[in-house]
Amino acid sequence: MVLGSDLRRGNAARGHGPRAAGRGTAALAALVLIFAPVLAACSDKSGGGSSSPPPTPSVQRTTSAPATAPADPAAAKQRISANWQKFFDPRTSLAEKQKVLENGTRMAPVLKAFSGDKRGGQVQAKVQKIEFTSPSGATVTYALTLNGATALPNASGTAVLQGGTWKVSVNTLCALVKLSGDASGSPAPGC
Repeated sequence: MVLGSDLRRGNAARGHGPRAAGRGTAALAALVLIFAPVLAACSDKSGGGSSSPPPTPSVQRTTSAPATAPADPAAAKQRISANWQKFFDPRTSLAEKQKVLENGTRMAPVLKAFSGDKRGGQVQAKVQKIEFTSPSGATVTYALTLNGATALPNASGTAVLQGGTWKVSVNTLCALVKLSGDASGSPAPGC
């Protein structure tokens, strides 16, 4: 008999013939040989017969995206909001503003010029929205007020995590200095 001749006669489809029975038995025997050790290991009450503990599985993330937020986003948002309000509060001293400004010591001359402007002493900010761009960076949407009136609604700036503190970025301060209308057109030292 030629291999596959049962198919032409239609016998294999009905499971008749001597070869159909042999193939079924062979397949069943193969499955038993493959799964018997697996089933025995699963049902072993002694933990697999070994006195050593089973290996600890490790999770490797090969396709996951990089983190885009700090470990505690709610706490970070709270700190960002508080520090932005502190930075833009006219009652906050220059020394305290430097602590919540990225590279505050280096940016002291720019900060002093910004705060020394009569409008700078009347500016406040109210954070409206914070979106993290990384575990140490965020885009901040805020309203800038001048003497209590909204001067810049939906202004956009950035916050950075530096030395464990969420700070107003240098880029944000420099953009505001540029908006203040410096007639020289040259960037402020440090910007």
